[in-house]
Amino acid sequence: MDAKVVKKKLGLKDRYAAMTRGLHWDTTYQPMDKVFPFDRYEGIIIHDWDKWEDPFRLTMDAYWKYQGEKEKKLYAVIEAFAQNHGELAVTDARYINALKLFIQGVTPLEYYAHRGFSHAGRQFTGAGARVASQMQSVDELRHFQTETHAISHYNKYFNGMHNSNHWFDNVWYLSVPKSFFEDAYSGGPFEFLTAVSFSFEYVLTNLLFVPFMSGAAHNGDMSTVTFGFSAQSDESRHMTLGIECIKFMLEQDPANVPIVQRWMDKWFWRGYRLLTLVAMMQDYMLPKRVMSWKEAWEMYAESNGGALFDDLARFGIRKPKGWEDACEGKNHISHQAWSTFYQYAHAAAFHTWLPTESELDWLSSKYPETFDQHYRARFEHWGQVQADPKEGRWFNQFLPMLCQTCQVPMLFTEPGDATQICFRESNYFGQKYHFCSDHCKEIFDHEPRKYVQAWLPVQQIYQGSCYPEDINPASPGDSPVREVLRYYGVNGGSDNGDFNASPDRQNFADWSGRRAVAAADAKK
Repeated sequence: MDAKVVKKKLGLKDRYAAMTRGLHWDTTYQPMDKVFPFDRYEGIIIHDWDKWEDPFRLTMDAYWKYQGEKEKKLYAVIEAFAQNHGELAVTDARYINALKLFIQGVTPLEYYAHRGFSHAGRQFTGAGARVASQMQSVDELRHFQTETHAISHYNKYFNGMHNSNHWFDNVWYLSVPKSFFEDAYSGGPFEFLTAVSFSFEYVLTNLLFVPFMSGAAHNGDMSTVTFGFSAQSDESRHMTLGIECIKFMLEQDPANVPIVQRWMDKWFWRGYRLLTLVAMMQDYMLPKRVMSWKEAWEMYAESNGGALFDDLARFGIRKPKGWEDACEGKNHISHQAWSTFYQYAHAAAFHTWLPTESELDWLSSKYPETFDQHYRARFEHWGQVQADPKEGRWFNQFLPMLCQTCQVPMLFTEPGDATQICFRESNYFGQKYHFCSDHCKEIFDHEPRKYVQAWLPVQQIYQGSCYPEDINPASPGDSPVREVLRYYGVNGGSDNGDFNASPDRQNFADWSGRRAVAAADAKK
């Protein structure tokens, strides 16, 4: 009688290999190069895909179990927050506008990343890269869902959140994050990972999530804090994927180094321009502030990022070209951005306001070399105009010019001279294109056929592409701004404009009882 064969249980490492790379096979009906053509056309040379180090190291069944446990905890907190009317526990209704900016401009990026990694994962010959892209694609879809669910509670009580997907596709300032991801995943798979996994996730993501979640905690928004913590463990894996992809390319062949360096130059600068919205939120939109944008940049970019590029120097990689200008810009971009949105709040989908005297003093203390010299007088002047009954709140009725590359309004100043707007231009086939910096111009000049196709909202408005179908923008008596807002689905005055005159401010005061408390204090 034959002895029974005992099947040995696989260890964790062997089981992981069997359930991921073990499922890979080489094609026979068609050659592998024809099945996976896009991981070669960028010029990246890969000699050995087995050298890829997997950052996730989870089989799919373990992944679902791990994420399921996090979901239970997250939704328990969200439910408790809703039942206890946590929206009334935040410090000030001004804070809600930071959430509006988040749901409008950040949450849709999670879905874009989900789509991008799904597409990129199909393009890699190596099984390890395909598995990693699949895992991150699922992570990003989960983040889009949890952020939407958490912030949807505020949508029941406050304006400016009801049409975020349509706004993301059409509103002028939201073309900045939208164009970043669309330009990334219209490149090749390796460039996509460099743009999103490395430049955004590894180098810059802490500038978004850590200060934002800390700000939410300080301002009493525990629902947002919880989804931030739930996502942060995923983000650590995403950062690992970013650095793994870069080192893998650099180690495979010396010819990859100049290609990767150009991508780093390009996507670091694009990511830095995208974070202009975050800088503004951090310095101006949090009633209780945690740290300034300058302090966050010095901690998470200059210190952590500087050490990263020092490590990559052994491969022949230097810091991105825009690094020095970005480090100088930490003193300026938040003030320049808030000044712009203060002027154009009637054409946005959130409220703006002037900083209080104590907030101006805080900004002076955090930016001692620049704020009083260049920006404080501007806000004080607008305050005097607003206090004048004949003048009132000032809004700029002319739309700003946008940079052809990053699509940010031309609001930035020259490096080393904060009194002059930075303005560059290029000619391409008889057409003139405008840029906010030398770096955006250089990105355009390297691949102009990609960027001449940019859908710039301001130009589209002036061309009549952003009006309801029943409107003729040339007919007398029509208000172009009003009709564009109607096309956007933005309710003028309730979704946008001056915060002090908004229903959000009045409702929050009534619901929280703070109006009665303020009245009682006044009588005393």
